[in-house]
Amino acid sequence: MSAFNISDPIIKVSKGLDMLWNQEQQQSLIQGQIFLQTRSHTLWGGAVTAWMYLPIVRTNAWQQITDYPRWVQYFPDITKSEIISKGDIKFLYQTAQKAFLFFTAQVEIYLNVVEVLGQQIQFRMEKGTFEDFHAKLELQDMGNGTLLAYTVKATPNIPIPSIFIQQAMNLELPANMRKMRQVLCNSK
Repeated sequence: MSAFNISDPIIKVSKGLDMLWNQEQQQSLIQGQIFLQTRSHTLWGGAVTAWMYLPIVRTNAWQQITDYPRWVQYFPDITKSEIISKGDIKFLYQTAQKAFLFFTAQVEIYLNVVEVLGQQIQFRMEKGTFEDFHAKLELQDMGNGTLLAYTVKATPNIPIPSIFIQQAMNLELPANMRKMRQVLCNSK
């Protein structure tokens, strides 16, 4: 990655998904920076990975993040998040509402949730108002806290050019991640 200004609220990452964090980047993350990598995903979709540091231990972060009904607190556009099946395989039902310039989009999605205890959660769309939707949340120890990586690949079922999807992800995901960190840290 090229040099960056630590005072920047968002740092765009140009490396691959398997990040090797240098000391300056780690310090920047610990100070609250959100690192982003946006890329194309289908003609009408977008993909983004966001990394952030949580000043809480991974077991605490895991316990809170897997409380899926609380996701309405982490992501303001999510209006409902409920587990509809338990056991080895979980299914999650979520609804969201997003206002655009001249209309409000409402979406719903049924997700297959696969957890690797304390390390990773994969979300795969079973059905919903997307052409495709995949997300992965990964946690790993970093210093006295936790590094969280959240990757989303999605294609809406309405034709919106990929560049607009990517721009929306660039603008909104960092704010959502900061909100998530705030809620998680206030609950420790």
